[in-house]
Amino acid sequence: MSPQMRGHLAMLAFSALVAGSFSLGSMIANEIAPAALNAVRFAIAAAVIGLAALATTGLPRSAAQAPWRYLVLGALFATYFVLMFYGLQTAPPVSAAAVFTLTPVVSAMAGWVLLRQITTPRMALALTIGAVGALWVIFRADWQMFRAFEIGGGEIIYFWGCVAHAIYTPMIRKLNRGEPAVVFTFGTLVAGCLLLVVFGWSDLMATDWAGLPAIVWIGLFYISFFATAASFVLVQFSSLRLPSAKVMAYTYLVPSWVILWEIALGKGVPTGLILGGVALTIIALLMLLKEEVAPSVPVRRAME
Repeated sequence: MSPQMRGHLAMLAFSALVAGSFSLGSMIANEIAPAALNAVRFAIAAAVIGLAALATTGLPRSAAQAPWRYLVLGALFATYFVLMFYGLQTAPPVSAAAVFTLTPVVSAMAGWVLLRQITTPRMALALTIGAVGALWVIFRADWQMFRAFEIGGGEIIYFWGCVAHAIYTPMIRKLNRGEPAVVFTFGTLVAGCLLLVVFGWSDLMATDWAGLPAIVWIGLFYISFFATAASFVLVQFSSLRLPSAKVMAYTYLVPSWVILWEIALGKGVPTGLILGGVALTIIALLMLLKEEVAPSVPVRRAME
C-alpha cells in the first residue's frame, strides 16, 4: 500500500471518529464551559498519546527543538475546539455544520500560501462536488431549509474556528522536522493543554466536577480518546503524506457518518434524496483518491 493510500485510509477513520463526537458533543454542550471541557480533553489526550509515544518511538530530545512550533499548532487546534463550542451556544447545528464544509476550501488556500501546494482543476471539481453533497446531507435535501439559512453571531464565531482548523493542516507539514506523528502530536497536545488551562482557569475552578451528569464523562472520554488523541495522530499522519486540500476534503464525509451514528442511536433512516447527497461526497472522495499523472512524452525509436 502506498503512503498516499495509507493517508487516505487514516482520514477515512478520522471522519468516522469525528462524526461520533458531534453526536455525543451535542448531548453535553450545555453541561460544561467550553474552555474547561477542552482543557480536560487535551490533558487526557496528551496523557494517552504520551504513553503511546513512550511505548513505541520514545520521546527523543531532538523533538524538543524549537518548542514554539508546538505552541503554534496547539493554539490553532485549541482555537478551533473552543470557538466551535462557543459558536454552538447560539448557532443552530445545521448552520454550524454548513460552515464546517467551508474548511477544505480554506485549507486549500492555506496550503497554497504556506506550502505552494497547487489545487488542480480535478481536485477543485472534487472539492466542489463534495461541498454540494455535504450541504445536501446537512440540509436534509430540503430546499426551504437551505433558503432559510442565515448568518448569525454563532456562525461567524465558528467560522473563525474553522479557519484555524484549516490553517493547522498545512502548518503540520511546514513545522514538522522529521518527528514521528505520535511524538509531534504529543507536543501539540501538551502545548494546547497549557494554553487552554491559562485561558480557561476561571471556568476550570468554577466547574462542579463531582456534580456533572454521567453523560458528560462518557462524552468527555470519547472526545478525548477518539475525537482528539486518535484524530490528532491520524491528521498528522495524513498531512505528511497528502496535500492539505485532500486531507481536509474528508470533512465532507462527516455529515454522512453522522447519519450512520444517528441510525445506530435509533433516530431513524434518512430518505432516498438525502442518500443522494451521500453519493456525491463519495464521488468526490473517489476523484481525490486518483493521483494526478503527468502526460507522457512519446520517445522515438532510434532508426536502425
